[in-house]
Parts: sequence; structure tokens; C-alpha cells
Amino acid sequence: KREMEEALRSLGFALLLAVFLVYAVMAAQFESLLQPFLILFAVPLAGIGAVFGLYFSGTSLSVPALLGTVVLAGLVVNNAIVLVDRINRNRAAGMETDEALLEAGKVRLRPILMTAATTILGMIPMTGWVAGFGSAEGAELRAPMALVVIAGLVVSTLLTLFVIPVGYRLLANFAPASRD
Repeated sequence: KREMEEALRSLGFALLLAVFLVYAVMAAQFESLLQPFLILFAVPLAGIGAVFGLYFSGTSLSVPALLGTVVLAGLVVNNAIVLVDRINRNRAAGMETDEALLEAGKVRLRPILMTAATTILGMIPMTGWVAGFGSAEGAELRAPMALVVIAGLVVSTLLTLFVIPVGYRLLANFAPASRD
């Protein structure tokens, strides 16, 4: 039991370190301190899905589930970056904020959905849900990770497509003259 607690604590630290490093890289890339926070807001959205997925499946939090959260954090941040980068490019091209948001949503919807769908479909065999695919020995160890990624990605993809543009619009209201 003590070893499990230590492993969970280590993975929790790894997740926090990953989020910090992602923030630092994005702050340098976007030359902004606010936009990376907006992008990282997608991580708690994914957490909502992961928690619901674990709860409704009756799966307990474990080391593989926490590994899934680390993977999930990277995936959902990528979707948010794709959207925010397109909005920034539109604004740099002279579009008004609302026009830039709508165009970015239209243009990036398909790539975001395709990325999420292929990841979800790729994780399904790891769950052991499909007889003959991934249901061999050890599936009970892989299933929590896959479940966290699938549930978190479904919820975060849907919420990110609405929350990130709204958050960007709010940031644009507070800092209209800057890139934030």
C-alpha cells in the first residue's frame, strides 16, 4: 500500500511538472502569459471527463489511470494550441476578434475532431471492450489508462471547442491592444 501511495504521488508530481513545462514553452512561443493559461484550461476540462469515465465504469484511480492523465494532458493541450494559434494568425492578418474566432472554429473543427477520433479509436482495443482485440492477459492493467484517455478526450474536445473561443474573447476584452 505504501508503494502504491508513493507511485501515485510520483505520477501526480510528473503531471504537475509536465503542465509547468508545457506552460513555459507556450509562454515563450506565444510571447504571452495569458494565452497559455487559456490553453491549459483545457486540462481541467479533460479531467472532468476522466473522473466521470472512472466513476461510471467503476474503475478505481490507479497508476495506469494516472499515466492516462499525463497522456491526456498532452493531447488536449494540442487541440487548444491548434485553435488559439489559428485565432492569433487571423488577428495578425487584420481580422476582428469575432471574425477570427468564427473562422478558426470553422477551419480547425475538422482537424481537431479527426485527431480526437483517431486517438479514441486507437485506444478502444486497450480497453478490452472488443472481444479478440486487447482482451488478452493484462487488459485489466491497460484498461484504466485507455478509459481515462477516451473519456477525457471526448469531454474535453467538446468543451474545448466552446470554452477556448469564449475565453479568448474575454481575454481580448481585457487586453484589446495586446496579443493576450
